[in-house]
Amino acid sequence: MTKWTPRHEAPEPLEGNVVATITGGTIVWFVLFLVQLPFYGRLSDGGHLWWLWTCLAGGGLGLVGVWYVRKRDAAIKRHAAARERERDAAESVPSEGETG
Repeated sequence: MTKWTPRHEAPEPLEGNVVATITGGTIVWFVLFLVQLPFYGRLSDGGHLWWLWTCLAGGGLGLVGVWYVRKRDAAIKRHAAARERERDAAESVPSEGETG
């Protein structure tokens, strides 16, 4: 069997508001946990108690995700600002053939 290779380049990744997306998902997980909490006994009797703990785990991991994407976003912005400063500094320094 031959290996399939694509004939076109992969599209660029979409860059949206990742912090808002992760925060929204985390809120959904915690809301689902709180909605199921009053039904603890029924979930336990039916063998579906794992639903409750899955929602709590999703919310907890979402908090880690929010922390991570906020740090990542800040690092990207710092890097872009540093590059901009370097570019401005390079443009303001006259080259050897110029007099000023």
